[in-house]
Amino acid sequence: MTEAHGTRETAAYDVIVLGAGPVGQNVADHARTAGLSVAVVERELVGGECSYWACVPSKALLRPVIAVADARRVDGARQAVTGRIDTDGVFARRNRYVSDWDDSGQALWVKSIGADLFRGQGRLDGPRRVTVTRDDGSRQILTARHAVAVATGSLPLLPEIPGIAEARPWTNRHGTDSSTVPARLAVIGGGGVGVEMATLWQGLGSRVTLLARRRLLPRMESFAGDHVAQGLAEAGVDVRIGVQVTALRRPDPAGPVTLALDDGSELEADEVLFATGRTPATGDIGLETVGLTPGSWLDVDTTCLVKGVDGEWLYALGDVNHRALLTHQGKYQARTAGDAIGARAAGRPLDDAAWGDHATTADQHAVPQVFFTDPEAGAVGLTAEQAAAAGHRTRTVDLDFNAAQGANLYADGYRGHARLVVDVDREVLLGVTFVGPGVSELLHSATIAVAGEVPLKRLRHAIACFPTVSEIWHFLLAAYERDRESA
Repeated sequence: MTEAHGTRETAAYDVIVLGAGPVGQNVADHARTAGLSVAVVERELVGGECSYWACVPSKALLRPVIAVADARRVDGARQAVTGRIDTDGVFARRNRYVSDWDDSGQALWVKSIGADLFRGQGRLDGPRRVTVTRDDGSRQILTARHAVAVATGSLPLLPEIPGIAEARPWTNRHGTDSSTVPARLAVIGGGGVGVEMATLWQGLGSRVTLLARRRLLPRMESFAGDHVAQGLAEAGVDVRIGVQVTALRRPDPAGPVTLALDDGSELEADEVLFATGRTPATGDIGLETVGLTPGSWLDVDTTCLVKGVDGEWLYALGDVNHRALLTHQGKYQARTAGDAIGARAAGRPLDDAAWGDHATTADQHAVPQVFFTDPEAGAVGLTAEQAAAAGHRTRTVDLDFNAAQGANLYADGYRGHARLVVDVDREVLLGVTFVGPGVSELLHSATIAVAGEVPLKRLRHAIACFPTVSEIWHFLLAAYERDRESA
């Protein structure tokens, strides 16, 4: 592995990228494709949170749990499912997918695109200037001719609860890199991380209690959270909604954790995992040197250029701009911003109007998200409530998946639900939500329909193969036609 070690006091590049996760890698790649020289700075593992502690390990761990659940839904297959999941095999699978937390392969990829990798803490030091502090205390100064792109991601946000330090809680990192199954696990938070961690650890043998202040998956249509809550309960999770933790106790570091709840009861667990939100990893990157507030989310324009900074040189991509804390959306932003950086550097005009090559329009209109629970929940675009709040005239179409024979063949007694949110003035889709086994693979069709603003009259000509779960599209569109004619 070849890396830049900074033998000179100062090195100049066209673009400096802070953060070598998937987002940083994508902006670096697109800037290099535009012919620009690039330095990438990373203080931890090249590949970032997604590769080692979030998306990749969590899905590697969840897949065996979901595969067993799917097999149990099919008569003839369920009889072959005997015994418990082999946790050693599951953890070994996870380890393979995170390369045993060895980032040498991803570091080599950075080199392969022609970028230089600097390991250490990167901090802004005024406009277009970055100081990299290595573990040994030595420093390298980098200057950027055209752009600095901040792609440092986010950190777990832990609430200020008495006893939380003593409790030594798990976060998403502990939830995905641990190789010991706690007998009892309390999961705090009903968002995507919370429900996935509850699904995972219950499937691996923990007795899981999930505590949520409000309904599960609160940013999706309410029926999605209801289905996921039912699935968790049927799997054995103790789901408690409308409950908050008021204090924690763990006097013996090797002993159990006691959670005091706001209903006056107490809960004892061997570990407690908090999935209560994220905070931007911008507290120690020198924002104060360019007039911004350390630890803040960074407000950006449609090209991901940071607002409030003169000179059109500072970009913020992925979690740090708080638009959508999703790896795939951050990579989309990075590709778009990398191309915009290249255009600005070459003096070419920007195509930054809605849906242009240099515009992150999908951040507002077509963000897809999937949660790999049992059942899966996926959505793109606006919920019915969000669409109404935005002033659209809408009609919703709801159907259970058993309307499609393909769903029933996929799983005996298939249970799931789908909703379309239709803009009745333009007759295009504003949002789509699916919940049910295997629906994650349906979502891209919905994303194309929403992002492409495909007219419903044309969409009806997109024929799903028989017999597939995707047949639900035909029944949804037919139901809309019936509703429209009867209105």
